[in-house]
Amino acid sequence: MDLDRASLDLMIRLLELEQDASSAKLLNEKDMNKIKEKIRRLCETVHNKHLDLENITTGHLAMETLLSLTSKRAGDWFKEELRLLGGLDHIVDKVKECVDHLSRDEDEEKLVASLWGAERCLRVLESVTVHNPENQSYLIAYKDSQLIVSSARALQHCEELIQQYNRAEDSICLTDSKPLPHQNVTNHVGKAVEDCMRAIIGVLLNLTNDNEWGSTKTGEQDGLIGTAMNCVLQVPKYLPQEQRFDIRVLLFLERERAAQLAESKTDELIKDAPTTQHDKSGEWQETSGEIQWVSTEKTDGTEEIHKKEEDDEELDLNKALQHAGKHMEDCIVASYTALLLGCLCQESPINVTTVREYLPEGDFSIMTEMLKKFLSFMNLTCAVGTTGQKSISRVIEYLEHC
Repeated sequence: MDLDRASLDLMIRLLELEQDASSAKLLNEKDMNKIKEKIRRLCETVHNKHLDLENITTGHLAMETLLSLTSKRAGDWFKEELRLLGGLDHIVDKVKECVDHLSRDEDEEKLVASLWGAERCLRVLESVTVHNPENQSYLIAYKDSQLIVSSARALQHCEELIQQYNRAEDSICLTDSKPLPHQNVTNHVGKAVEDCMRAIIGVLLNLTNDNEWGSTKTGEQDGLIGTAMNCVLQVPKYLPQEQRFDIRVLLFLERERAAQLAESKTDELIKDAPTTQHDKSGEWQETSGEIQWVSTEKTDGTEEIHKKEEDDEELDLNKALQHAGKHMEDCIVASYTALLLGCLCQESPINVTTVREYLPEGDFSIMTEMLKKFLSFMNLTCAVGTTGQKSISRVIEYLEHC
């Protein structure tokens, strides 16, 4: 279902309405119960499993509809109308409400509901701020940067919760292959924390992309820089292996769409490839610029070789995909690490000296070579001359003269 301006206007008007107690007085208890039951049945068809069906209001329904129908395919007209009609105000206020609950909710279900509510709102805000300076400026200004304040607080909560609900060790099982009850809870809450963290980072990246005002307001938040660095250095070890790359790249991003493309393609490689035990039948060898699987076992007769040919071909493909995916992950993370260090070195001789001490033979060429490869990759995957590419070029030029 697509939204039009009239439907959007109606939903936002409903969000602004308070429950009218006088209308309830016109209905007897039996009629009121019938209406509530109809609403409950309608809400059960909605995918929001955390919606409180016992306390449904007009505002709840309007917000749920707005969030459910809003997608990343929303056009520019929608992004503008959502701002002009006051929809962004309500969504930002909802984020604040959910974040406020994070410090109070002790029950896991309530905690997940707050995380999930914040994440859905942040996804909408992330969508409507992509390449939209008007919405970015509006959200930075709204209620003295309330969205940035709430996002910073939420990220700090997520950093703490991700350690408490550690999903990196969620593979513990009982003898009957059923997960431990504690592991079920940990996985449930941990997944909600991870999703919320990604949404927070997405919004902050949009608001700070080539935006001095947004960057300044974000940098002013108490403890946010330390939290972000902890997320880069510590948080990945608390995540399932296949999720660590996503968080690292998001935290290193300077908001380049090429990196998002690389991330999504890498995700496909590492998620689809099955996990296999270590194969001692051969080894990977690099020859003529290619990586090939060379068998070390001798087989008896051509029949056995022919029989295994299909399986070996599929296995080789899986191994090649795994190797390529891991190599791509490492290259992207290394590139963003070099870019971050390069930015820190600019106009700071002290930082240049410090970084040089940790480089092989004190030579910056290892960083510049990585950045040149990354720049070439970006030139292939996005429009030439974007802000990110110019930034990388400046860092390369600076490091080459160090």
